[in-house]
Amino acid sequence: MAKTLRWGIIGTGGIAHSFTGDLAHIEEGIAVAVGSRSLDSANSFADEFDIPRRYGSYEELVSDPEVDAVYVGTPHPMHRDHVILALEHGKHVLCEKPLTMNAAEARELVGVAQEKKLFLMEAMWTRFLPHVLALRELIAAGALGEIVSVEADHGQWFSPDPKHRIFAPELGGGALLDLGIYPVSFASMILGTPQRIVAMLDRAFTGVDGQTSMLFGYESGAQAILTCTSRARSATRACVTGEKARVEIEGSFYRPTSFTLIERSGESKRYEYPTVGGGLQYEAQEVARCVEEGLTESPLMTLDESIAIMETMDTVLGFL
Repeated sequence: MAKTLRWGIIGTGGIAHSFTGDLAHIEEGIAVAVGSRSLDSANSFADEFDIPRRYGSYEELVSDPEVDAVYVGTPHPMHRDHVILALEHGKHVLCEKPLTMNAAEARELVGVAQEKKLFLMEAMWTRFLPHVLALRELIAAGALGEIVSVEADHGQWFSPDPKHRIFAPELGGGALLDLGIYPVSFASMILGTPQRIVAMLDRAFTGVDGQTSMLFGYESGAQAILTCTSRARSATRACVTGEKARVEIEGSFYRPTSFTLIERSGESKRYEYPTVGGGLQYEAQEVARCVEEGLTESPLMTLDESIAIMETMDTVLGFL
């Protein structure tokens, strides 16, 4: 077990609440400080999670010598500045997905992290969930045979409020960046970077993308069929089909869940992975492990892959 990493939390929104709450389920991480644009917000968050150090600015948080690593949970357009701020103050960084608004920003962040020799990772927490690790082991062992297709969808219903982050352009709104990142990253994990991309996007009432369907093609001949929408709660399932067998992941595929391996003959086997909490603690454990081993990136969510994913997202948004 890695030693306890002392976390500073940037942002006090919903995902920051989830991450900080899940730290209680592990010994490798503890929240020791929180920073917000207002001290009142920081105090309220800190009181909820019994965090001793609270700051009314992000600069104060990253200057705290008691903080080892910073979790960035602010809206997408702020990721670039907040990650650079933390890196320039010598902190390791876990940044919410998507890592940035576009590939150019992602390359910039990676360059700064590598220059500073500090750890940086996109917080694609799904990568580290027990059922996803088990799926990767099955694929690596050849249980599915050559992969033929990947299907995944992520749809949530949001009340049509122009101030909500998913609809507000100034907050990086759009279904793809907020929801589509999950199926796109899932396909990347299994098949890599697509060689061919076709997409259809429809705009929400504020002009950002509201619903997107994607078809990716790969050199192997495999295909990925991916969808996302902010207009409805979809099945949020995923299926990985190989020549020998397929795996059906029950909704929601990106959260702690179970899956079924179905052989070509029709014989099936169910895999269950009970877990406590919401599941974000596993990515925190990965950061602690990597930092203790002196790594500057995770082999399960590499920086090159995060850049490649943003390049793919840039291409998809070009169809809008």
